[in-house]
Amino acid sequence: QVQLVESGGGLVQAGGSLRLSCAASGRTFSSYVMGWFRQAPGNEREFVAAVQRAALKMYYADSVKGRFTISRDDAKNTLYLQMISLKPEDTAVYYCAASSRAVPSGGRDYEYWGQGTQVTVSS
Repeated sequence: QVQLVESGGGLVQAGGSLRLSCAASGRTFSSYVMGWFRQAPGNEREFVAAVQRAALKMYYADSVKGRFTISRDDAKNTLYLQMISLKPEDTAVYYCAASSRAVPSGGRDYEYWGQGTQVTVSS
């Protein structure tokens, strides 16, 4: 069992930056592939970014490439999402998730989810 708690969301102007954190407790954090997803009102949940175990590889949605950076600190059991050049279309609830699969193919492959943190980008 893994418990995930996101923090760092808030209101920011377009072009601004935020850093989200996801603190994990429970089973060994380092053994999971970790991901960030987001869901805007009226939209389906979408993939944002993921990082493999030991940060061997990172994956990003096309919509955030070059602006968002995912990272993990296994010593601190924490996942991060650094977001720069934020746009109004980035407004959503952001969720972190953990997967025990080596290469999760989508949200359904993630077993554990946090409660989400709201990010609002004003124009």
